[in-house]
Amino acid sequence: MSRSLPLSPLTSLAAHHPLPPFARVAFNVALVILAWEERRQSRRHLARLDKHMLRDIGMTLREAEDEVAKPFWRG
Repeated sequence: MSRSLPLSPLTSLAAHHPLPPFARVAFNVALVILAWEERRQSRRHLARLDKHMLRDIGMTLREAEDEVAKPFWRG
């Protein structure tokens, strides 16, 4: 399951205003943590879908199980 994060106001701000090096690192770490949390939540929701709902989104039960089994840090 691949999904890109929308461009948030914070990301847009950082792109247009240079940050000090430490702030840039902290900002990038925060973005990674947010991506991990979104991935974790998406997989938790995917685990709750039944076979009929999975078929509606074009996934098999096996594909969903494989995706749910991945650790949050793996895309």
